[in-house]
Amino acid sequence: MKNWTDKKVIVLGAARQGTALSRFLAEKGARVILTDLHGPETLSAEALALKDKGVELCLGSHPLDLLEGADLVCVSGGVPLNIPFLQEAARRRIKLSNDSQVFLEACPAPVVGITGSAGKTTTTALLGLMARKYFEMKQSPRRAWVGGNIGNPLIGQVAEMHPDDLVILELSSFQLELMTLSPQVAVVLNITPNHLDRHGTMQAYTAAKARILNHQHQGDVAVLNRDDAGSWELSYHLKSDLISFGFNRPETNQNGTYIHKDSVYLQIERQQLKMFPVEWIRLRGQHNISNVLAACAAAAGASLALPAIQSAVEEFTGVAHRLEFVRNVRGADWYNDSIATAPERTLAALLSFQSPVILLLGGRDKNLPWEKLAEHVRSRVRHVILFGEAAELISSALGSVQPNQTLLSISRCASLQEAVQKAAELAQDGDSVLLSPGGTSYDAFKDFEERGECFRQWVNAL
Repeated sequence: MKNWTDKKVIVLGAARQGTALSRFLAEKGARVILTDLHGPETLSAEALALKDKGVELCLGSHPLDLLEGADLVCVSGGVPLNIPFLQEAARRRIKLSNDSQVFLEACPAPVVGITGSAGKTTTTALLGLMARKYFEMKQSPRRAWVGGNIGNPLIGQVAEMHPDDLVILELSSFQLELMTLSPQVAVVLNITPNHLDRHGTMQAYTAAKARILNHQHQGDVAVLNRDDAGSWELSYHLKSDLISFGFNRPETNQNGTYIHKDSVYLQIERQQLKMFPVEWIRLRGQHNISNVLAACAAAAGASLALPAIQSAVEEFTGVAHRLEFVRNVRGADWYNDSIATAPERTLAALLSFQSPVILLLGGRDKNLPWEKLAEHVRSRVRHVILFGEAAELISSALGSVQPNQTLLSISRCASLQEAVQKAAELAQDGDSVLLSPGGTSYDAFKDFEERGECFRQWVNAL
């Protein structure tokens, strides 16, 4: 939709995405109704201020009569598509959209979109730094814009963007569910079990992720993971060019990044380009090396120069709440990996440690399997401390402590704060204490960031 004047648009969800989109649409002349199940006391000042822009707020419920005469319903990422309001909208054949779709329709610049079950934010932030370095080195007025699911909806800044800029956009499966456009460079890092409480099946979850590729054209670029079956299976249905990434060298006729003799290489048009030594990567774990390989492949797809890529990799130390070192307490290192809201993410974090680990697990389950993580916990972790709604479920997956296992104890705590105190009692010189919960934060916190901030405060207070 190009002309929003007098169009009636209903926006569901008054968090960051819905607030930014409502402001954009109101400024374009649309008649906007922002509706949220929460009352005004939970809304941000930014959302409440939308009334001054002419946005109508409907709080506490989603009454069906809002749909009367509606031209479009825009759904924020946290709103499931099977609620009665959206089912009625579909019955009335009112089109559904979201902030990412509206942004792609309005954006004048090329877009690199990044999705995956794990690693999205790290890869997005690193690629954004590569793009900024590139423009700085060229002394170019061009600008790199980084946002989306990373926490910065870009819809409010689209008017400032120019055709020569570059957008790095993190996209979740929730945002992709409704998309009918694809970015010019589309990255699928991996597809492993996640958000099955929302999508129901792996098939539906994979289909949502695949939408980032479905509307690409010839001349666009797909970036896929050779080491991940879920991502790589999407390579058989591409309409675009492929630049892959993985630890081993791709086939001779393929373009992609890989590791050879402790260096990162790019194979492009059958030529091998040495990019930089692996030791330049300052992030923990094999999963983060994979994220760097993905960022390098995407940078090649976006035609960023090698010196900018090298400079960014050397400088980049990671993103908060992602295997973030907090401090050393009496000889034990404490790490905040609050972003790990699925067992697969916790396993990736765990595999990055050689030292004895005390692992804090819990939060709210997403209907995901815990058995694979439990197997590795029994053989790699000294002490497990459980907290939150999922504690009983995780305890069942772990079973009892057995002789001849690395695991010495399993403790239960009523809260994360208690878990921190228990970990401090157990920690010894040389241990690593790791918050990598495997569950979401919604049983006790607003989001994983609030959980990580609280963890950091409690650790710093020890």
